[in-house]
Amino acid sequence: MLSPFIIALIFLINTLFGIYIFLIMLRLLLQWRRVAFRRDPILKTLLKITDPPLNFLYNIIPGWRNLDVAAIVLMMTLKMLELKLLSWLGMDNNLDLFGLFIFAFAQLLSLLIYIFIFAIIIQVILSWITPANSYNHMTDILDDLTEPLLRVVRNKLPPVQGLDFSALIMLVILQLADILVVGFIQQLAL
Repeated sequence: MLSPFIIALIFLINTLFGIYIFLIMLRLLLQWRRVAFRRDPILKTLLKITDPPLNFLYNIIPGWRNLDVAAIVLMMTLKMLELKLLSWLGMDNNLDLFGLFIFAFAQLLSLLIYIFIFAIIIQVILSWITPANSYNHMTDILDDLTEPLLRVVRNKLPPVQGLDFSALIMLVILQLADILVVGFIQQLAL
C-alpha cells in the first residue's frame, strides 16, 4: 500500500505532465489545421507556454511536410519520463525501453482521441446555445479542428431531414478506436 505522500506525488506528476502534454498536443493539432495563433489571446498564451522547449528542438529536429516532428518528440519524451517516474514511485509499469515507448505512444493516441471527442461535444453544445448569425472565434477553432473527421461521415451519410448525425457517429467511432486500437497497442507494451 502506498503512503499518502506517494499518492499525492503521483497525482502531481500525472497532473503537471498531463497538462503540459495536452497543451503541446493542442498546439500540434492547431498547427496541423493551420489555425491562426496570432488572432486569439488564448492561443498566443498557448504559444508562450509551449515555445521554450519547442524552440530548442526546432534547431535540432526539422518538420516534415505539415507535421511538427519536434512537438511529437517532445510529447513522447515527456510521456515516457512521466511513466518512468511513476514506475520509480511504485506504480506497476516496470517496462523495458521498447514497452515504455509503445505504452507512451498508446497513451498519447488516447489523448488525441479524447481531444477530438471533447472538441466535438463542445462544438455540438455551442451549436445549440449560440445564435446562428453570431460570430464566435472558439466555434471557428473547433470547426477547423473537427471538420476533417466530421466531413468523412457527412460524405458517407448526409443529413437526414435536416438532422446531422455526423457528430454522434464520429463520437462512437472515436470511442471504439480508443477501446480497440489503443487497448491493443497497450497490450503490445506489456
